[in-house]
Amino acid sequence: MSKIIACYKWVADEADIKINPDLTVDLKKAKGKISDYDRNAIEAAVQAAGSLGGKAVSLTFGNASAKQSLKDALSRGPEEGYWINAEEAATADGSITAKALAAAINKIGDYSLIICAEGASDTYARQTAPRIGAALNLPVITSVVQMTFNGNSLTAVRKLEDSTETVQTELPAVVAILPEANEPTIPGLKAVMAAGKKPVTEYTAADLGIDFTPKNQVTAVKGYVMNRKNIIFNEGSTADQVKALAAALRKECVL
Repeated sequence: MSKIIACYKWVADEADIKINPDLTVDLKKAKGKISDYDRNAIEAAVQAAGSLGGKAVSLTFGNASAKQSLKDALSRGPEEGYWINAEEAATADGSITAKALAAAINKIGDYSLIICAEGASDTYARQTAPRIGAALNLPVITSVVQMTFNGNSLTAVRKLEDSTETVQTELPAVVAILPEANEPTIPGLKAVMAAGKKPVTEYTAADLGIDFTPKNQVTAVKGYVMNRKNIIFNEGSTADQVKALAAALRKECVL
């Protein structure tokens, strides 16, 4: 049975992130979670598996902390889980992440579709799907909000800035899903209990035969401060205030 592979990332919960007075970022008390956007990718894989008659599986690249993500991911519908266990994942750049995922995908084999989120909720770099496609020499469709299948053919609707685009490709392929594509399943108790019995395969760098050393390194992370102009339009008639607001927005290139 051909596999539909959902790639996801274990990230820090932004609700637990603290910004210190010097703008340094404190992650000490931040719990982990599956990236919000990656939950859409998992849901899309489960739905695609139903349409294609295949098997949805999950795949993540993370350090030891990512182990706790496996049950959560499997409770959302995939039948098997795969985990690339490497401490280097915490500092991996887009190139290394895609390299690791592509190597694992080759190891998994017999796949018809690889689904990623358009970007992870921590960095939203939007590199994973295109880089996996390049590494595996597969067609890539990004910004997808809808997928339909006809035999071995995939038709996808892409959401662009001011329009939509419908494209078609033959499988296997790589797809990057937008959050608008679906509503992720909220696992019930039965699904959570069943997830603990589903098979999980763990890979290491040695298993995949690759070097996880990144070429790019993050040297610092700082919080962002937005200095608002706090302009108040309260002079003249309502029509004058609207005109002044519109002029200010045009000046800021918002309109």
